[in-house]
Amino acid sequence: MADQEQPKWEGKTSAQLAGLKAEQVWPLLEDFFGLNKWFPTLTTCLPVEGISGQPGCLRYCAGFKTPVDNINGEVMNWTKQKLLSIDPREMVFSYSIIDGNVGFHGYVSTVKVIAKEDGCEIEWKYEVEPVQGWTLEHLDSFIGSDCKRFCDLGGKREGKEGHGCRWTVVKEELVVVV
Repeated sequence: MADQEQPKWEGKTSAQLAGLKAEQVWPLLEDFFGLNKWFPTLTTCLPVEGISGQPGCLRYCAGFKTPVDNINGEVMNWTKQKLLSIDPREMVFSYSIIDGNVGFHGYVSTVKVIAKEDGCEIEWKYEVEPVQGWTLEHLDSFIGSDCKRFCDLGGKREGKEGHGCRWTVVKEELVVVV
């Protein structure tokens, strides 16, 4: 049995956004076709099918860098993503990557906004089949940097200096103060 199936990689990261209410943050995240509004390295986020915010809708995202990209390469990374479920009351949605050139197969992610006393927390969980050319640490770093970008944007939108981010990955904890 040379083709034994490897267990899926799983990860979790989170960002604490002090001073921002969950109700302020949720509209950015629930806009499924507006990922480029808070993912600054993304050059393209286009609707492919359906209505943003309705399960089954598809978006095309391109232009982002990954931890395993050749720095001098001319490859345009892209993915096609499908919204699987969304619950505005609970402020949570799930999506999958259904096609792309970054090697993600079986990728499913759940993003949730959690109200906190002094702000909110963005929780991002994912699972994916092992990705050729990547390590789990590369993927944790990539997803964690997305949360950091969101945290950075939250501070800039509110004009705050020195707000804190707390990232958590499955096997280790990293605290970053921005």
